[in-house]
Amino acid sequence: MLVILGLFTSFLSILYLTAPSIRKFFAGGVCTTNVQIPGKVVVITGANTGIGKETARELARRGARVYIACRDVLKGESAASEIRADTKNSQVLVRKLDLSDTKSIRAFAEGFLAEEKKLHILINNAGVMMSPYSKTADGFETHLGVNHLGHFLLTYLLLGRLKESAPARVVNLSSVAHLGGKIRFHDLQGEKRYCRGFAYCHSKLANVLFTRELAKRLQGTGVTAYVVHPGIVMSEIVRHSFLLCLLWRLFSPFFKSTRQGAQTSLHCALAEGLEPLSGKYFSDCKRTWVSPRARDKKTAERLWNVSCELLGIQWE
Repeated sequence: MLVILGLFTSFLSILYLTAPSIRKFFAGGVCTTNVQIPGKVVVITGANTGIGKETARELARRGARVYIACRDVLKGESAASEIRADTKNSQVLVRKLDLSDTKSIRAFAEGFLAEEKKLHILINNAGVMMSPYSKTADGFETHLGVNHLGHFLLTYLLLGRLKESAPARVVNLSSVAHLGGKIRFHDLQGEKRYCRGFAYCHSKLANVLFTRELAKRLQGTGVTAYVVHPGIVMSEIVRHSFLLCLLWRLFSPFFKSTRQGAQTSLHCALAEGLEPLSGKYFSDCKRTWVSPRARDKKTAERLWNVSCELLGIQWE
């Protein structure tokens, strides 16, 4: 037992001593475009921390007027202050947005539309992972409600402004976890059977299907949509799982930093000539493979219609 413990300790020591080299190896793609976007308006959900915060930082550095849309306004203001100081861009703003409450989503959209006449980039970045079973203010299972339906409604409410500002882009964050997902129409709210790991996977599949159908419906409008896997990133999204928090700490050298995790979002928001790839799934700043379920046209259409019914909207 002591020998095994000693070997394990030695392994961890080597792992952490070589962490910089390991992390560089696993860093993945980099957004290489030098495009500057002064005067462009960007909304990023959940940009008070993690990948969203680093995405906001880089877009602010390139001159954009950036709205950090988040539930925790105090944390958002702290992030905005840091970004403003770092980028010398004073146009980093914070607005309240709780994706688990459609009233909050509508209030955010109403306030934004009254404040801004343009919207060039919408990045649906926020999300929850491995949350114990719970429901949103509107009675939706939390993963479905926050990760999919919340962003579905937000995009619907802001789409008119995006079209008016075309060319414009929508970037949705998904995950490689969509491979384990399935749209269980008979039990979307997880009331019959619930596994928080699979609930996350199902919601990430919904993100991919939503992007696919959105891109199809936006053809000819000048608005394009992309869905990204940021990689396995050291972020706060695993906070609901003690086991994942432990694993994240143990294997942190193999994971991307939040800055590295933001690269594919930035690529899809900024890269020139990406319009023909609207609706596609990206990882490490390039188009990549998705599961057969994520390519199912009928499921995408049905999910769209069911989402509209659940939210009480008509989106043709």
